[in-house]
Amino acid sequence: MSELMKRKLRVDTPYARVVSAACCIALLLLTGCATVVDTKRTDASLSVPAATAAELAAAQKVGITPAELDALRAKPLFRMKPEEVGRYISYLQLAVPNLRERVLALGRKNIGQPYEIYLLGEFPYEVVDDQPLFTLEKSDCVVFAEHTYAMALSSSWPEFFWMLQRIRYRDGVIGVTTRNHYTETDWNPQNAWLVADITESLGGTMTARYPLTVDREKFFKTRYQLDVSIAQEKTEQTYVPTTSIAAILPQLQAGDLVNVISTRNGGYWASHVGLIGIGPNGERTFLHSAEPAVREESFDAYIARAEARAAKNAAAGKPVTSLAGFKFLRLNEAANPPPMAPQPRPVARR
Repeated sequence: MSELMKRKLRVDTPYARVVSAACCIALLLLTGCATVVDTKRTDASLSVPAATAAELAAAQKVGITPAELDALRAKPLFRMKPEEVGRYISYLQLAVPNLRERVLALGRKNIGQPYEIYLLGEFPYEVVDDQPLFTLEKSDCVVFAEHTYAMALSSSWPEFFWMLQRIRYRDGVIGVTTRNHYTETDWNPQNAWLVADITESLGGTMTARYPLTVDREKFFKTRYQLDVSIAQEKTEQTYVPTTSIAAILPQLQAGDLVNVISTRNGGYWASHVGLIGIGPNGERTFLHSAEPAVREESFDAYIARAEARAAKNAAAGKPVTSLAGFKFLRLNEAANPPPMAPQPRPVARR
């Protein structure tokens, strides 16, 4: 995802980029900062219907009173403190037993959360990137997806924090060099237990391909002044062009992961990520974090805005980053994270 950590946009080759490229530049170049569906929800409370008998029963099982439940249900996630998040997700595990429905409920409970790029790092465990290991108040596209999945899979704050690191890092080992920086070649395969790339099986002959070269050694040296020895990785990736999206959307399910594929100067990369939502009439929506805040909108609206922005930049003689299409990854409804690898003893970097 392009922004998995302190996502600083940097293209190592025409085809390789850091996950951070996603929500950062691509969103601004592609879509601008126009307000879209539900981005204005920044008030301190949500309008929710009265709790049902089943919801009250679920709350009682985890020691939450009706008054506390009302307060938790009315508060956006990004206004909560860690203790409140822990109590809310313990309740939600019982109240909403279906994982897809929990992902969607948690994602929507963060609509209106302010967007900010370069949010997360390894502090205080490491100081190479001194941003914190989690944040609730703000998000970028990857932070939003990671936090939503981690909360949906957890029933307490400690479990959420564990799950978040399992998702963000290779084998769950915390460190700037083990973070899943590149969407297609780090985040997606390292989280194969959680999501599986179904782009080719869904799109068939409608899919297109692009070559991707990842130079992690150059990235770590340029971004963090770290000397590591890692061979370049060359892969071929599949995506569904925007012209074929309408035929694919009905096959997608709530909570599936979306990779937005952008192109510039002949190179292609995953520049943004988000989640699939289901609208009141069964329509598929795009639930994601982008300037200015988390929102849920139609794919038509997202594509139209991206194309208009690209056309405006081209007319002004500015560099053009265009929307090429999307990759889709199916959420595993029986997701069971593998154990974390042992956290190695840190060694001095020279």
